[in-house]
Amino acid sequence: MGNEVSKKLLLQNQKQQFDEEGYVIVKGLLSAEEVAEIKNTFMKLHAGGPIPNCFSPVSEEEAKGDILKRYPRMMHPHRVNDLAMHYMLHPKVMDVLAELFGEEAIAAQSMFYFKPPGAKGQALHQDNFYLKVEPETCIAAWAAIDPADEENGGIMLVPKTNELAIECPHLADQNVSFTRDEVTIPEGMKVVPANLDAGDVLFFNGSVIHGSYPNKSANRFRRAFICHYAGISTTRIGQYYNPMYTRDGTPRMIKYNLDSGPCGEEFEEAAGPH
Repeated sequence: MGNEVSKKLLLQNQKQQFDEEGYVIVKGLLSAEEVAEIKNTFMKLHAGGPIPNCFSPVSEEEAKGDILKRYPRMMHPHRVNDLAMHYMLHPKVMDVLAELFGEEAIAAQSMFYFKPPGAKGQALHQDNFYLKVEPETCIAAWAAIDPADEENGGIMLVPKTNELAIECPHLADQNVSFTRDEVTIPEGMKVVPANLDAGDVLFFNGSVIHGSYPNKSANRFRRAFICHYAGISTTRIGQYYNPMYTRDGTPRMIKYNLDSGPCGEEFEEAAGPH
C-alpha cells in the first residue's frame, strides 16, 4: 500500500520535534466519542474476566494488595477484539505514522493499560529492546484514554535518546515498577513528563527512554491504549509480533529474530511482548 492513501496531519515543527527529540504529542487525535468507546469496551472486557493469551486478572483476595494483579495490562487485544483492531489501525494514527516513518506503517502490537490508583509504574526502558525491529526501529502510539499527568502515573520520557543505541538494562526496583528491566538515564539528560488530555496521542521512537512512576492519585485511573508499529520496509521483528497488519487489516508475516537481542541471555525475557 503506498503513501498516497495517507493524509498530512503534522505541522512542520511537529515533524521536526519528532526527528530531533524522538517524540511528538498530537492533541485531540481521538474524539471524545472514540475515547468513550475505547474506555467502555475495555472496562467491559475487564469485567468479563480472563481472556487466554491476553490478560488474567485475579480476585481482590488473590491480589494481596497489588492492584495491578486485579487490573493487569491487556496484551495484543487486537487478536481477540474487533474494536481493538480497529483502533490499532485508526486512519489518523496510520496517517501520522506514515509521515513519521516516511512510508506506510504496519502494526505489530496493541496493549491496554488500566493503571488504577495505587498501581506501580513501569521502569524506564526502550521499546525496540523488546520489538527488535530491523533495519530501523519501531514507533509507539500512546493514546491517553484518561488525562495523564505526574500525579496519576503519566508517561515520562528522556528527550533526544532517539539518537542512542539500545542500552542493556539493570534490575529495576520492583517496589515501584511492575517490570524488572530498567535503563540508566544518560549523563546530561533528564526525564520530563508528557502530560496528556484524553484523546491526545503521544508518538515516540523505539530508542526513546521512557516509563512511568506509580499512580499516586486517590481516585483517578490512567487508562491508555498503546500500539507499536514498524515501517513497511521492515525486514525483521521479534518473534512474538507476527502477524503484523497493514492499514487495511491485511496480515503480513515478517521474518523474526530468535536471539535474545543485544544484551545476552541474562535478559531472555526481553524476547517476549511487554
